[in-house]
Amino acid sequence: MTLAAGPAVAVGSIAGSLVAPGVGVSQRLAAITAVTSAGALGVFDDLHGTGDVKGLRGHLGALATGEVTSGSLKLAGLAAAGVISGTMARGGRGGVIDALLAGAVVAGAANFANLLDLRPGRAGKAFLLASAPPLLASGTPGNLVAPACGSAAAMLPADLGEVAMLGDSGANALGAAWGVAMVSSLGRRGLLAASAVIAGLTMASERVSFTEVIGRTPVLRELDELGRRTPA
Repeated sequence: MTLAAGPAVAVGSIAGSLVAPGVGVSQRLAAITAVTSAGALGVFDDLHGTGDVKGLRGHLGALATGEVTSGSLKLAGLAAAGVISGTMARGGRGGVIDALLAGAVVAGAANFANLLDLRPGRAGKAFLLASAPPLLASGTPGNLVAPACGSAAAMLPADLGEVAMLGDSGANALGAAWGVAMVSSLGRRGLLAASAVIAGLTMASERVSFTEVIGRTPVLRELDELGRRTPA
């Protein structure tokens, strides 16, 4: 199974962002910056990650003992890229507080998407479902997330067929694209709510297996296995 799907999704999303209609220059640059950074950082982790240290707590714990893992470097890079791209997506409005909240949403979404990439097609399906509201509502958020949706949909059959996988690069890129689309129109309360939900889900993943939860929930299990060649 190849990891080429991840870079392909990122490149497709970036190419689409270059020509997406109804998007301002600052927001276009925000989407390109977020997806490029998240995809590149994901490639780095795909190539250099050992798998010995897992989860946010694992990487931060290793860092506390002086061990710098590829995962901790990726998290730091996602945080920086999130603040930069989030600020651009909002046109600089809201000051430092909104910039930090927007960064938390973009970086948190990129990281969370990767947490879902444990079964073929899962991260892609979750991204497409989460992108449905802004797409249906149209406007700037929909225009910003549409290129990544096209890339994710195009790669989904290969992912489900276990021919290719998103890996960190693809999942991170999709999450970052979704984050930029969301922060482009949210007010401060929306940013607070979105960052709180993403942080809560990320913390929950440290204690609860999402795969087990999905397996115990009939609707989620059927959706998770839909189109998969070999249901787990």
